[in-house]
Amino acid sequence: MAFGITKTELNNWKQAIDQGQIAFLTHYWLDDRFPDCNSVTKVGCCDLAKLAKWGKKYQLKERWIHHRRDGYSHFDLLGDKQLEVLAKEGLLDQVKGKIQIE
Repeated sequence: MAFGITKTELNNWKQAIDQGQIAFLTHYWLDDRFPDCNSVTKVGCCDLAKLAKWGKKYQLKERWIHHRRDGYSHFDLLGDKQLEVLAKEGLLDQVKGKIQIE
């Protein structure tokens, strides 16, 4: 279950994707399959080749892209990988208050 984002944040993420940018959206998220995670970062782009190439920088496999019919295909980043990528992208502020960073 996703929560903790505004419509404006979601619409900005979608607009960036529509423009062919690599777009990041972090929000609270609860899923029994991942009990140690309380947030997820979705990294999307309408250009799937560009998204796959971006993902290779972080050892993300192309087959891990969540393909969506609505055009908002994305990688889901959780846990340590989420922190690693956000730190390297200069976006750790996206998780402040959403997760505990040690």
